[in-house]
Amino acid sequence: MRNLDKYRGVIPAFYACYDDKGEISSERVRALTEYFVDKKVRGVYVNGSSGECIYQSVEDRKVVLENVMKAKGNLTVINHIACNNTKDGMELAAHAESLGVDAIASIPPIYFKLPEYAVAQYWNDYSSAAPNTDFIIYNIPQLAGVSLSRGLYAKMRENKNVIGVKNSSMPTYDIQGFVRDGGEDYIVFNGPDEQFVSGRAAGAKAGIGGTYGVMPELFIAMDESINSGDIKRAGEIQYYVNDIIEKLTSGHGNMYAMIKEVLRINEGLDIGSVRKPLVALNSDDKEIAKAAAKMIVDAKKKFL
Repeated sequence: MRNLDKYRGVIPAFYACYDDKGEISSERVRALTEYFVDKKVRGVYVNGSSGECIYQSVEDRKVVLENVMKAKGNLTVINHIACNNTKDGMELAAHAESLGVDAIASIPPIYFKLPEYAVAQYWNDYSSAAPNTDFIIYNIPQLAGVSLSRGLYAKMRENKNVIGVKNSSMPTYDIQGFVRDGGEDYIVFNGPDEQFVSGRAAGAKAGIGGTYGVMPELFIAMDESINSGDIKRAGEIQYYVNDIIEKLTSGHGNMYAMIKEVLRINEGLDIGSVRKPLVALNSDDKEIAKAAAKMIVDAKKKFL
């Protein structure tokens, strides 16, 4: 049985960090990493959706990971390496292994609808470029356009490096299937932040999410409540968190632009805005960000 303890807990998805000209800021990447170290989360999920990976070059993504690794402390680091061609993803996989990440992860290739055997080959090619590194399948069918079937998951478990699934499909019963099929030798990460508690109840042992980073204390409190058997308290926190998420997604600008503004307000942490075609905040959004920031402060006062 493999040791999966380093993956159990709250793992925020890492945000893209830009300078004032919209380019990757090494300094701000390190500052955000140090913020997560201080917040005592389990780890970080780098270069995923929250990291705006599909709008970044291979070199951009290398710079991000290099600077995370410089400041990571005891954080578990999972690096998302998917590209829409195998060659670039293999380059990122090899680079990630050279830096000593704990795991690499990947969505399936998007746009062309490939047969399952081609998706399996894509993932296995990535894993072959990092042969000494754990591999996590990222299932997010609502964005990737491809669902991880239980048959494809069974095929991927033939790869000794595969350790589990980051499941961001909305039906929580998907988690139950992956948990049952993989057993104790594999781990399932809950993806939808709004379903942290229900995903854990369905068998997920950890969570990776895009809103964790703006309110890590609340997700850690949910995780601790679940682990101690206080499901009632975990559910109460989830209700508050979901109200905050609704506020974060209610503006004209993209949610990650809103999150970055809230980090500026509550934490004094400036990591820039978002990269086009994602939409930056307008003046009205700034008021929404202030309201969301206050909701987070109030929730922490109530539950921590």
